Amino acid sequence: MCSASARLLLPFPPGCRIARLVRREKRFTIVATDPQTGAELLAHTNNTGSMLGLLKPGTPALLSPALNPDRKLRWTLEALALPGTLPGDSGPALKWVGVNTQTPNRLLEAAFHAGLLPDAQGYARLVREATTGASRLDALLTPEEGSGLPPLYVECKNVTLVEDDQAQFPDAPSERGRKHLAELTRLVHEGSRAALFFLVQRPDGGCFAPAESVDPDYASALAVALAAGVEAWVWRASITGPGATAGISLAERLPLAPAWAALERSKEPSPA
Repeated sequence: MCSASARLLLPFPPGCRIARLVRREKRFTIVATDPQTGAELLAHTNNTGSMLGLLKPGTPALLSPALNPDRKLRWTLEALALPGTLPGDSGPALKWVGVNTQTPNRLLEAAFHAGLLPDAQGYARLVREATTGASRLDALLTPEEGSGLPPLYVECKNVTLVEDDQAQFPDAPSERGRKHLAELTRLVHEGSRAALFFLVQRPDGGCFAPAESVDPDYASALAVALAAGVEAWVWRASITGPGATAGISLAERLPLAPAWAALERSKEPSPA
């Protein structure tokens, strides 16, 4: 594992608060309560996954205020407390699992501009939402002039599931994720670089592997992609809040689980 060479903090909007989860009302709506007053709070969530193991009634939820005053849902769900946290715990003692799926994109871009991504050395510019064929990927890194490097396409994934000390993705069957893997594999075959930026938004899990029990087809597609030369960049994020320093920081690089690391190494040429 390697740590980020400088602390990179993306702050939450001022006014974050801790609420108590009641239920997931709809796909994009979370119902919570104010622990002091009991008032109901409605929060938007952009996480379309299952958030497996996290949506238990009474779980502390970290909410940030909506930046748009006209938005119907005045709060955004940023994180849920790590399972096992005692109901009486307060902010500083809580360990968070980040569920905002825009965070990986934001941290990738910030880390790139801060020079904290060793795999992106030699690249000068990041373009958001690059269209490739029938797909749209999260980022395209263009090389410095004269570097001789190929274009580098990156797709970001948010990781909230941990099983047997492995951070795992996805937490629900993901046809979209499988399509991204096929597109990244195609780009590598055509001479580009391609990478998956897996952001583990929780403090546990010592390595990364696909969630074979959740989506075996995704695991198979990832095996094909890694063997073809698609890169896996796995990083952990650290979440703090609420308070003056509430936000998300890039913490450390995580390895692939041994069997998956062997697949990635298998693409490297053998020594002469």
